[in-house]
Amino acid sequence: MVEAPAARGSQSSLREANSASIVEAVRIYGQITQVELAAATGLSPATVSNLVKSLQSAGIVETSATVRSGRRAQAVSLARSSDLGVGVHIGHRTVEVLLADASWSVTATQRLPLPADHRFDTTLDRVALLVAELTERVGATPSDIGTVGLAIPGSALAGWEQVDVADILSRRLQRPISLVSETDAVGIAETRFGALRGVGSAMVIRASHTTEASVLLHGRPLPAGGGFGHVRVDPTGLICWCGARGCLNTVVSLDALTDLLRVSHGPLSLRALVQRAKDGDAGCRQAVAHAADVIGAAAADAAMLFAPERICFTGELVSTGDVFLGPVRAAFRARPLLADVGSLAVVADCADAEARGALALATDDAGPGAEGAF
Repeated sequence: MVEAPAARGSQSSLREANSASIVEAVRIYGQITQVELAAATGLSPATVSNLVKSLQSAGIVETSATVRSGRRAQAVSLARSSDLGVGVHIGHRTVEVLLADASWSVTATQRLPLPADHRFDTTLDRVALLVAELTERVGATPSDIGTVGLAIPGSALAGWEQVDVADILSRRLQRPISLVSETDAVGIAETRFGALRGVGSAMVIRASHTTEASVLLHGRPLPAGGGFGHVRVDPTGLICWCGARGCLNTVVSLDALTDLLRVSHGPLSLRALVQRAKDGDAGCRQAVAHAADVIGAAAADAAMLFAPERICFTGELVSTGDVFLGPVRAAFRARPLLADVGSLAVVADCADAEARGALALATDDAGPGAEGAF
């Protein structure tokens, strides 16, 4: 927001509008320095400083000393509140529930394993129980919960294809649910709290049981990334469940990678494959590197088309470090027209990104003045 001249309205209304811009920026980013606030709102540093002092006196924000780029700075966050928001991530083999207050301070979190092919009804029952347990643990009640966000895999979990997950969980928790794909959720979290903070355009690629992507502009996911796992990488390859031939996920999904290792290693879970690759198993490292070759080439194609400032990688395969990232960066270097190849690829670093991103989206959906928004 750019400061308007006083002639356009009273000084008090202008001050209120500028204060609202600051509060909204702090709400979005959780904790932000005054210098960053000036850049985000378009207000002058002096105006930001004066308004922050007023908001702090009113008990709306609080400040603390921090360090940014090696320099001391004043960080601004929303004052702690009794209102709670809930972020939920249901993955292929894990479920996580996170409670946070309006200052984005996480008050409680719990992650539990899930069996293979877990059923939607028992899993959503478990989510409802976890929310109740965590709420009680922090001394709160269900009425203290404002917003709830739910992140799930972009490719439907087995047995969940025709299930209205948001509606079922909403009835269990008696709260509206904001539903988001787990890759979009990671993108939202990383742009606000992690590796993509301050980045205008970005792509997030999740290399896990399947490979998915999210394209983000100014921190908001666009529909463009949803089909990344179905770009054609092998015209004569296997037929995908979508009906097309040679989709990316027919080559780099967990099933495809474990098929490569079946003779030498027998059946493997994703966790076992990744751990063996980290431990130096030559076959598992080769399987991960093969996936990275293919994903890296597809990501380079996407970068040529969208020209994102950063491509952020997340997921279990990425946790193998240079086993995965080495081939990806090599694929980027093979494209002479890609700019800033050295800094293009980054690794997600926001803890609990799926649950945090889901909660951030739910908070946005509720709006800053919505009834019950946290």
